[in-house]
Amino acid sequence: MGHPFDEAKRYIPGGVNSPVRAFRAVGGTPVFFARGQGARVFDTEGKEYIDYVGSWGPLIAGHAHPNVVAAICEQAELGTSFGAPCELETELARMICERVPSCERVRFVSSGTEATMSAIRLARGATGREEIVKIDGCYHGHADSLLVQAGSGLATLAIPGSPGVPDGLAALTHVVPFNDAAAMQRLLDERGEKIACVIVEPVAGNMGVVPPAAGYLEAIREATAKHGVVMILDEVMTGFRVHRSCAQGLFDIRPDLSCFGKVIGGGLPAAAYGGSAELMAQVAPDGPVYQAGTLSGNPLAMRAGIETLKILDAPGAYEKLERSAAKLEGELLRVAADAGVEVTLNRVGAMLTLFFGTGTVTDFEGAKASDTDRFAAFFAQMLERGVYLPPSQFEAWFVSLAHGDVELEQTVHAAAESFAAIK
Repeated sequence: MGHPFDEAKRYIPGGVNSPVRAFRAVGGTPVFFARGQGARVFDTEGKEYIDYVGSWGPLIAGHAHPNVVAAICEQAELGTSFGAPCELETELARMICERVPSCERVRFVSSGTEATMSAIRLARGATGREEIVKIDGCYHGHADSLLVQAGSGLATLAIPGSPGVPDGLAALTHVVPFNDAAAMQRLLDERGEKIACVIVEPVAGNMGVVPPAAGYLEAIREATAKHGVVMILDEVMTGFRVHRSCAQGLFDIRPDLSCFGKVIGGGLPAAAYGGSAELMAQVAPDGPVYQAGTLSGNPLAMRAGIETLKILDAPGAYEKLERSAAKLEGELLRVAADAGVEVTLNRVGAMLTLFFGTGTVTDFEGAKASDTDRFAAFFAQMLERGVYLPPSQFEAWFVSLAHGDVELEQTVHAAAESFAAIK
């Protein structure tokens, strides 16, 4: 019997439903998984791996957490979708608004792409302006306006943009470097009256993890407010992962609009955008800015999200995430140094990235200077030793509540052997 990837390629472009999964950047054949439990996943042949992908971030409680599974099963028996209001939507919306001071109203959608696309449409509708600003190497989903100089899969596959995006639309998107407040301020001083919004990941996660420099987010907040530009924080990745009140709580920033995803769906498709009551009143049916979705507020996803946020409310949950991620960081740096392998490790909360053969990484240019061949070799060695990392240098690793001392020690042991093997 052939590998499942061969069969998949017969029916699915590239054999995958999201490009980075194809292993093009690391070589070899993608792993097909059959099940997950806690911090571990099991492939179709029964091999076990410690997982640092976590479905690309949603599984902060680990795979198949019993509370989340029970909630989904209970809801499935009551109905999987209504296409009409249900109280679960209100419950999860209330939980988000209670945790995030900048959000007085939120609207649920089904993906992070929908959230960022809708937030930008709202910003354009509210300001009457067309131009937007994004950051070099930040990825906000695959909406047309946002595929200009984006990170994530485009960085992984070395694609600078995408065919199919009209030149006229791309021309409305300005791009400035991450952590360059002066470049942002110059652009807004020059064109602020034409710019609807600035969208930024508060912690870059799609060029690999890159923290904001001191004062960077504050400078964007000040410059956007000065010019009447809507500040959008894309917290699809950082939301409820790096802090109970998201990255904006961690860094004490109050944006005009925020986008959430991943964690709020607990492993099921759910995302949201939100902001002040006044700004969100522009969204239909209250206002003229249209946005809709058949599965928006899906009851299964709402239940999974509610249970996940409840798990994170347990005393010490975020402290445990921080301890585990900090321990992993320190131990990886130690064994890399012991092996004589030059690395840079960036971490914010339970998100981290290991860059090879480079100095400090503070922007996309720094990330691209890393040794991707060395990363690919390390990835293969770790995979062989039962540790599943994101198959790209330009993605975040995610630590979950299910990663305990045993998993961390096994990971560090595998890393020590892998560093030695690639030296």
